[in-house]
Amino acid sequence: MQESRLFRIIYYLLEKGQATAPELAERFEVSVRTIYRDIDSLSAAGIPVYAESGRNGGIRLMHGFVLDQTVLSKEEKQEILSALQSINITQNMEESLTLQKLSALFALPSDNWLEVDFARWGDQKFDNEKFALLKRAVIHCKSVRIRYAGADGTEQERIVQPYKLVYKAKAWYLKAFCTKKQDMRTFKLNRILDYELLEEGFVRRSFPVETEAAEPDCPLVTLRFPKEMAYRVYDEFDKTQIRKEENGDLVASAAMPQDAWLMGFLLSFGAQVEILSPAHLREEIARQAKMIVEKYKT
Repeated sequence: MQESRLFRIIYYLLEKGQATAPELAERFEVSVRTIYRDIDSLSAAGIPVYAESGRNGGIRLMHGFVLDQTVLSKEEKQEILSALQSINITQNMEESLTLQKLSALFALPSDNWLEVDFARWGDQKFDNEKFALLKRAVIHCKSVRIRYAGADGTEQERIVQPYKLVYKAKAWYLKAFCTKKQDMRTFKLNRILDYELLEEGFVRRSFPVETEAAEPDCPLVTLRFPKEMAYRVYDEFDKTQIRKEENGDLVASAAMPQDAWLMGFLLSFGAQVEILSPAHLREEIARQAKMIVEKYKT
């Protein structure tokens, strides 16, 4: 407890410049005598802290003092290195000079505890380059020309002003202002077929929360799966959306967009899914299945 308070006293003095003993005693809920003992402990540890008497006096650190690595615990040093490593990974850099310097300063190894790969299976170059370019566009407020495969099967060229990269539901998305639609749009990175960074910059504008977070119409869909499909069900749904029946079958309920994506998603389970509701979705999937049967009759 005392060690934690000593650190907090240093941080407080670094922020405020100086403080009186009663002020520190009140802030850290100890006696004035305890504060003076803490100051003696800090001084004995080599921290240049001293007290001045008089009307403008108080406890302060020597001018120019910088909090060095000796004040940090081993756990705190490791947390800093881990945080830097995670930032380093999202920047797609193999090495970080800052990370190397701090690792040497702290005399701790920078353990490779996290791996993030932005690419799909197979050739990684295109996906990684796309992510790096879009990140650069977001940071430097540069427009990007993209060719995008829409959910309706068409490919369209758009000029967008990237605002942020978002990871959600096992996929990366780009939130951007579309100059054609004159509105905020969300683009799935896997569907961006071509891209070009433009010299044209843009000024970030404000958007109402409801416009940026707008979602398509998503009615509740309830599905039943045999227990053999549990591995896939837990891949696709949160456990709070899943109910296990007595025979081991799993019933999942979630709000899902009623579009071509949903048809493809349901068909990907083959005969291992039963649509419980809504009724019109049962009819549509049955129609799609009949079309598949007709295609393969010949």
